[in-house]
Amino acid sequence: MNPSPPVSQLSTEPLTGNPRFSVRGLEFFYGDFHALTGITIDVRENSVTAFIGPSGCGKSTFLRCLNRMNDLIPGTRLEGTITLDGADIYGSGVDPVDLRRRVGMIFQQPNPFPMSIYDNVAFGPRLHGVTKRAELDEIVEKALVRANVWKEVKDIMGRGGLTLSGGQQQRLCIARVLAVQPDVLLMDEPCSAIDPTSVQKVEDLMAELKNSVTIIIVTHNMQQAARVSDETAFFLQEKQGEAAELIEFGRTAEIFTSPRDRRTEDYITGRFG
Repeated sequence: MNPSPPVSQLSTEPLTGNPRFSVRGLEFFYGDFHALTGITIDVRENSVTAFIGPSGCGKSTFLRCLNRMNDLIPGTRLEGTITLDGADIYGSGVDPVDLRRRVGMIFQQPNPFPMSIYDNVAFGPRLHGVTKRAELDEIVEKALVRANVWKEVKDIMGRGGLTLSGGQQQRLCIARVLAVQPDVLLMDEPCSAIDPTSVQKVEDLMAELKNSVTIIIVTHNMQQAARVSDETAFFLQEKQGEAAELIEFGRTAEIFTSPRDRRTEDYITGRFG
């Protein structure tokens, strides 16, 4: 792997890609609890965007808004708008299942299905109507290659996915998502439960995938955010019980070297959080 350049050497030029997600005036509620307020942000295509901030400041909640995973929690409510490629993802007629195919999620803990490596990756394509074995074979291999785990599993495809190491399991889960050709990959602290060697492989993978898939990652690791992301968003809940806000958003190099808000600087330098 080529070592990541220091933050000071990263580009501070504005990204030129089109917005993939556009969020305007988002307010989010768990029942009576106001969790997020006033979130306005554009996430651009062919980029990696990092969400940082202290625990409990709404990063994962916001991430789940982007593929409507919060719909599965009773009593939640969202105000404002979120568009994906210009279309309102909360609009009438939107199928959340299809949305989650386009906007895949990788969780903190690897979660392979209790089935073979092959069947884990083939699960989504089969769900969407692919039945021919030759076609499935091609999809599975391509997804495992893209997830940088093919060489490690190609001779043990019938083995259970749960028998793999933690890092291999996480890359298997990434392959499972890639098999349905998503436009966006949401990653909720994907490296927090795996070993350092596997972390490097996942970070390398993000750098490769962003050429074809927009990536949004929640991370508490400031070095990781600096290494992998093009833009960084800093979230903060000022006081216990209050709604969290998006404090600052911009090019990662600027956020880490010359943040505009003192609270961002305090968090990045470890003064709080």
